[in-house]
Amino acid sequence: MNSLFDFDAPPDRYAVMGNPVSHSKSPLIHDAFARQTGQRMSYEAIQVDAGGFVQAVGNFQAAGGKGLNITVPFKEEAWALADTCSERAQQAEAVNTLVFNDAGDSFGDNTDGVGLVRDLIGNQGAHLTGSRLLILGAGGAVRGVLGSLLGEHPQEVIIANRTVDRAERLAASFPGRVSACGYMALSGRQFDLLINGTAASLRGAQLPLPDGLLAPGAWCYDMMYGDEPTIFMHWGKKRGAAKTLDGLGMLVEQAAESFLLWRGTRPATAPVIRMLRGDRE
Repeated sequence: MNSLFDFDAPPDRYAVMGNPVSHSKSPLIHDAFARQTGQRMSYEAIQVDAGGFVQAVGNFQAAGGKGLNITVPFKEEAWALADTCSERAQQAEAVNTLVFNDAGDSFGDNTDGVGLVRDLIGNQGAHLTGSRLLILGAGGAVRGVLGSLLGEHPQEVIIANRTVDRAERLAASFPGRVSACGYMALSGRQFDLLINGTAASLRGAQLPLPDGLLAPGAWCYDMMYGDEPTIFMHWGKKRGAAKTLDGLGMLVEQAAESFLLWRGTRPATAPVIRMLRGDRE
């Protein structure tokens, strides 16, 4: 006999917080992951005003939320807020994934670096070991992926940034493993993989890079993504890059790592990447 109290529990609740966040593809991605793996959960985008992040997280957690993705500009605040953090989040000094347990504690992780490496190696077939890497930019996006890139044992990693001392400070966090310089100081150097970690592509701005940076067979990877190839991808293609890639695959791969942390199962990413690419065609 059915009881008056026989009803389904509400789905576990997750969300992404940021500002702006209305453009986020994360709800599409996690809804697809949930359908694929048979998980009963909801996922939404929540815009948070400046100065309101800690309260927004507290309200979400108090209402029974199970976990959050954090995007700009709140990743550093999330790192400071989390009760405990993973080693990679500590290294990045930024958190893009929060997990809440039943005791009310929060665990922070950063899945950006593993997302980038999985996209490069698993999806694109890149060989990072022994390669020469040039990373453009020295902000939070670059800090978040450096540790994972170094874990693949490249031959050389150089950070180039418009503000040289900022690049030098970031390189100093990885003593003996990373060097830093300004853009024009790159003249005469060649690299196997160039990664754009600046927001220049979002502004439609071209970085002041010298010619001749691409070694034979070099790739150009933009951590940003859009409905069309980014200006950095156009720059690379014009100069003969063997591959020009945007960061959509990285977005899906870092989301899959968050999903694993929350749900204990890793979804297949390839069909979700195909779905999102199809939406853009």
